Amino acid sequence: MTALTALSGAAEKAQRRGPRVLIIRPSALGDVARTVPCLVSLRSAMPDAQIDWLVHEAFTEVVRYHPALDDVIVFPRSAFRGFLKTPFRAMAWTRELRRRNYDIVIDLQGLLRSAWITRRTRARTRVGYRNTQEPLAWLGYNRRLHVDAGRHAVDRMLALTEFAGYPIVPDMRLYIGPQDQQWLQDWQQHNGADAATDYICLAPTARWLCKCWPLEGYRQVADRLLREGMTQRIVIIAAPKERDSMKPLIEPLQQAHGEGAVMMPQTSVGQLMALLSRTKLLVCNDSGPLHLAVGFDRPIVAIFGPTDPALVGPYQRERCVVAPDGVEPLKDPRRYYRSHANDQSLISKVAVEQAWRRVIEQIGPEAHT
Repeated sequence: MTALTALSGAAEKAQRRGPRVLIIRPSALGDVARTVPCLVSLRSAMPDAQIDWLVHEAFTEVVRYHPALDDVIVFPRSAFRGFLKTPFRAMAWTRELRRRNYDIVIDLQGLLRSAWITRRTRARTRVGYRNTQEPLAWLGYNRRLHVDAGRHAVDRMLALTEFAGYPIVPDMRLYIGPQDQQWLQDWQQHNGADAATDYICLAPTARWLCKCWPLEGYRQVADRLLREGMTQRIVIIAAPKERDSMKPLIEPLQQAHGEGAVMMPQTSVGQLMALLSRTKLLVCNDSGPLHLAVGFDRPIVAIFGPTDPALVGPYQRERCVVAPDGVEPLKDPRRYYRSHANDQSLISKVAVEQAWRRVIEQIGPEAHT
């Protein structure tokens, strides 16, 4: 049997006497980060409610320390693998979830799995999209709203929250746990005084290669940042399995500027958040770190190719985006990047000079030392 795991946030919570509310948004990293305004909206409308969030274990640190949240409920993804063959673990887990007696459940993912979990809670109010991403998922809800798929992902979720009866509060702020704040301080001290206030992060990876601006573009931007004195350090963000693929980016920069000028620390999600919370600038693809940086209101240069920034870009930060010049928007970007996963031909059309102009706009010529 898979036990239900609840992780309390760091802040002291008052005794809740209001309704019990569950947000369902298990993944992915960026999607969890940009769902935070829905949490803030619920808390603003229901200060005495017990508000919990069902989230994948890998992403709990994104929301665990948010002051508007009471508990993080860990989603046991392993229990749902091979569900049709061995459904018993998933059924046992949802029985445990039902014992928490939620009054309101809002499914902000809209997949069959999340809709099934919503239904299994037996909450009196189960809110979701009428036009779900997967067929028949809407059957999991007893309150349904058709939301235009052409709206930004954040606005779509906020529309569902407002439909449930809660005024919108578009607050994207993220919060870091004390252990990750301490990690950042230790990292800064270990790497010298300049690391405390002067480093720029690059996030050159993404789940789909077609979303990744070629490493040579990142190398040229990083080289120019260092040569023109706009930073003392470049920090590369990459998962452990991606580290070897970063050598064509890191090694030439270290040869030109010294090993101390370019680093790639291995981090947890919470430590990544801490790094991004203080970075002078983030240069990235359409990936999770982008939305974390939005949550910390950092300067950003976001390079887009087959995905549409109007739908999934940095929320209300259009001036952060760089996209190919003279390219018509794709009619179905989701289908393109899924069926052309390794095709970098579109994002390769973003010129280094385009990205550099956006860098200057974001941190300004006064950043030169």
